[in-house]
Amino acid sequence: MDRTYLPILFLAGFVVVNAVGILGLSHFTVRSRPTPEKQTPYESGITPLGDARERFSVKFYMVAMLFIVFDIETVFMIPWGAYYRQLSCAVPLVAGACPAGQLSFFGLAEMVVFMVILLVGYVYVWKKGALQWD
Repeated sequence: MDRTYLPILFLAGFVVVNAVGILGLSHFTVRSRPTPEKQTPYESGITPLGDARERFSVKFYMVAMLFIVFDIETVFMIPWGAYYRQLSCAVPLVAGACPAGQLSFFGLAEMVVFMVILLVGYVYVWKKGALQWD
């Protein structure tokens, strides 16, 4: 086995043992004393109103899905930022820097295209009225 994975296996083993230990300890030490007050759902200290199976507007789900899509898309900027220096050099980096005269705009152009695609999607969603909360 490769030694580089050994710390990860130790961490995973510690997490599993810790989780099982905490659940087992709480199971054996806590006595269950259910009361009607304890069995009611807790909603930030407010008395529950209505039914839990209430219908939500489709707009709620549309905004939630759009948030997730745009949020996940922006996460792709993190690896791009980490490798920007390498993406903007036509040759391999020398001592962490790009040699003189070897700069390219590939890394920048790549992200500009990505951002334009995101902007077009955002404008489309905006024009369709999916972001209007009526």
